Amino acid sequence: MALLVSLGALLACLCAANAMTDPVIVTMPSEVVNNTETTVRLSCNLTNPTSPVAGSHWEKDGKKIENSADTKPNTVTQYTISKADLQSGGVYYCVFLTSPKVNSSIEVKVLPHVKAYKHSEQGNENDKGVLTCACHSYPLPTDWQWFKVIGDKKTLITNGTERFEVRSTPDKSILSIGELDIEKDAGDYECLATNEVGSGSDKIQLRVRSRLAALWPFLGIVAEVIILVTVIFIYEKRRKPDEITDGTQYRKSNAATNHKDQNVRQRNCN
Repeated sequence: MALLVSLGALLACLCAANAMTDPVIVTMPSEVVNNTETTVRLSCNLTNPTSPVAGSHWEKDGKKIENSADTKPNTVTQYTISKADLQSGGVYYCVFLTSPKVNSSIEVKVLPHVKAYKHSEQGNENDKGVLTCACHSYPLPTDWQWFKVIGDKKTLITNGTERFEVRSTPDKSILSIGELDIEKDAGDYECLATNEVGSGSDKIQLRVRSRLAALWPFLGIVAEVIILVTVIFIYEKRRKPDEITDGTQYRKSNAATNHKDQNVRQRNCN
């Protein structure tokens, strides 16, 4: 029994010794939550490296950041983000070139950057209208909402009510409106996304056209053709009597000429 206790104590000491010699990376800050798009400085401090440090670099979302490499054997590395916005949000890694390599991560969280696929959409009366918004910020939204905007008043659109259907994934939300109505549905809509940092939104203007609107160009062409045919018909109708008169006079003139020729031939014979 005493032997087992001694072995247990020995193993505990060995584990503690290994833990003390394992490399440790202290990150500053441990996490960035930025809703003001300000400058952010990331820092990592390596202690107890398993081998000499041959250098370091930074990665974002698994890809090496250009011009972030340091070939000096420093155990401290820093990286500055000039503006914490849509492009800079994500997971950053400081990587130390030891054997084996060691790294640690820092999350940079920013406000949702919401953008409508189209800021102006058109639909025909009684057809289905579809409005789409997307967000690619980090972290992705955990909630999407749609509003009908009239002046300064916003009315929340509830999924499944009346003719509205909302389908959302973390990076995209789609509002479908069945049987578009010119009076009720035309106007401005707002899509709003929320993550743990805050909220962001964008607007879409929906125009609803009458079903007859698509026929106006065709009807215009038909009207032009009818007018042209009518003008030609009237012109031809007025022109025909003159042609008939001209033809009759021409025949009378020929008859008189022939009669004179016959009289002249008879006198010559006599």
